[in-house]
Amino acid sequence: MSNQLEKVKELVELRNQARIGGGEKAIEKQHEKGKFTARERIAMLLDEGSFEEMDMFVKHRCTNFGMDKKHYLGDGVVTGCGTIEGRLVYIFAQDFTVTAGSLSETMSLKICKVMDLAMKMGAPCIGINDSGGARIQEGINALAGYSEIFQRNILASGVIPQISGIFGPCAGGAVYSPALTDFTLMMEGTSYMFLTGPKVVKTVTGEDVSQEDLGGASVHSKRSGVTHFTAKTEEEGLGMIRKLFSYIPQNNMEEAPEVVCNDPIDRMEDLLNEIIPDSPNKAYDMYEVIGAIVDNGEFFEIQKDYAKNIIIGFARFNGQSVGVVANQPKFLAGVLDCNASRKAARFVRFCDAFNIPLVTLVDVPGFLPGTGQEYNAVILHGAKLLYAYGEATVPKVTVTLRKSYGGSHIVMSCKQLRGDMNYAWPTAEIAVMGGAGAVEVLYAREAKEAADPKAFMAEKEAEYTKLFANPYNAAKYGYIDDVIEPRNTRFRIIRALAQLRTKRQTNPARKHGNIPL
Repeated sequence: MSNQLEKVKELVELRNQARIGGGEKAIEKQHEKGKFTARERIAMLLDEGSFEEMDMFVKHRCTNFGMDKKHYLGDGVVTGCGTIEGRLVYIFAQDFTVTAGSLSETMSLKICKVMDLAMKMGAPCIGINDSGGARIQEGINALAGYSEIFQRNILASGVIPQISGIFGPCAGGAVYSPALTDFTLMMEGTSYMFLTGPKVVKTVTGEDVSQEDLGGASVHSKRSGVTHFTAKTEEEGLGMIRKLFSYIPQNNMEEAPEVVCNDPIDRMEDLLNEIIPDSPNKAYDMYEVIGAIVDNGEFFEIQKDYAKNIIIGFARFNGQSVGVVANQPKFLAGVLDCNASRKAARFVRFCDAFNIPLVTLVDVPGFLPGTGQEYNAVILHGAKLLYAYGEATVPKVTVTLRKSYGGSHIVMSCKQLRGDMNYAWPTAEIAVMGGAGAVEVLYAREAKEAADPKAFMAEKEAEYTKLFANPYNAAKYGYIDDVIEPRNTRFRIIRALAQLRTKRQTNPARKHGNIPL
């Protein structure tokens, strides 16, 4: 055999060695837990045959604690680029079969390389996390590696989309990279995220808690809002990332991909003309409204189990990707609170950063009252949503369906926050507050002197409601651009978005604003 063929044979052998990561036994263990390997996940996520791997032959440089005798090609992370539906994407996937996917200095260098390339090429970056944390044997070098990754997450924010998949453990400093990215997905039952584990919690606070109860997918999807999506199987999770990818652009200089729309733009939905109950205290389901007006009834919801009083997600109108924000009257009457405000504000800012128009469906009676909210800084959280809408320069279309009262009217993309097209249904009530509350302020003294205070207040409430519980008062001042027939909502939104395609609006020159965090 010639010398060249020998070298080619050696290359093939080394590649095969790198591809099995920590070895067949470690791979079997991973499969026994119901988990796939890093390379299997990449193969499922990307278009078939599109993956180009980088740094397959990288080895760690640590010599402490006998590490000089433990070397695996690739050093616990698989990095490279590929395509999703033909679109370029950069990816790294931690390999739990190699030293439990622990982060070393060289692993961080590999991850930073693909992040730098993603920025340079203007392509999204996807990280699949499955790691036991920092490689303790490397000490400060591992911590420095995390810091380098976080710095790139920060610089890439708002420039390229960043998506994190948590497909196993993610603890300590490791959680900050996913927290800095745009969207996070967790696996039910096999993934967790927390800064300090159950043992440390027990030692410091005396609290007994399991990994699942401390930082499982259920906790972060329902209680903390840390994760945006959860999935039962890895196939489902990777499919969700592909679906999400279809709604977002490559970078902040481009627009989201459009699809051919076979759903008629002038499709009438008669059910919308009757969906609002006669009683203002009765609920209806905002999902029915969203399903009736978007292309083919398809709505890709984000954080569906967290702060259910507000709905956020992606849909299409005439093939164009749009971010939808909508109050949900079926949950807490659709009020805004700390969590709903944060949830919506972050989504509005993502859409604005990546040129995705916003459609806002309003039915909000106000902010949730009480010490629980005030002590948790509902003022600041509400201001985040206010700031996000006021800062956004993408096309903004707002439709008020029913209630829009007081401060909550303002923060839900009103005309004065540079709403481009603000529509209202005939059932809209746009006022400082509801009739009952208003007359208590306006006629408290007169009511005391009236022969029948109850009848007097009922009469005044009816007068106030007639005067303000309609959209025409706001339309009179131009705060509402038009009052529209509910069944015609889809067509009017599509026409507004078509009109706004050439919108150009900029904010004052500055380093950055100081959002109320």
